Amino acid sequence: MTTTLTIVLAAGLLVALYFLVTPVVRLYLKFRGSRVITCPENQKPAGVEVDAAYAAFSSFGTPNLRLKECSRWPERQNCGQECLKQIEAAPEDCLVRTLLTRWYSGKTCAICRKPLGEIQWIEHKPALLSPDHVTVEWREVAPERVPEVLQSHLPVCWNCHVAATFRCKFPDLVVDRSSRDEQIRHAQ
Repeated sequence: MTTTLTIVLAAGLLVALYFLVTPVVRLYLKFRGSRVITCPENQKPAGVEVDAAYAAFSSFGTPNLRLKECSRWPERQNCGQECLKQIEAAPEDCLVRTLLTRWYSGKTCAICRKPLGEIQWIEHKPALLSPDHVTVEWREVAPERVPEVLQSHLPVCWNCHVAATFRCKFPDLVVDRSSRDEQIRHAQ
């Protein structure tokens, strides 16, 4: 009887814990990550991050949002955080990852011309080709600059980015065979 009661109590505790923890985890996951919003004060892009832990634990049901970081801080740290209305209205749409996924959709690599396909954000993140023909990783781009960068840069696949970075860092270790192969073909 004691073992049965212990098992029933443990199962009941696990079910209750599941129903208490699941909404908190969902809210946390929903509001984590860097976002790009239009600052209500100057109508320019700003990079923000919601305090996801506060949003998850501060309320049940309707989340209570506040900013954890903003690219306009510390100068404008005491603003009214009116930008949170944009995040409340469309939390997924202003996520940097969402913006980038949409931008890369259907595009081909500017270097090898292969379709980029589904983006692998964990292992093989795509990169960018700047107007001066240097590849750039997304971690080098501040969230508030994302809209500007999407206008001026081209998409690059992971493989081409790695190769271009290697060529740039170790030019003495790279042998460009394309010009030599061309010379051999023309000689024949």
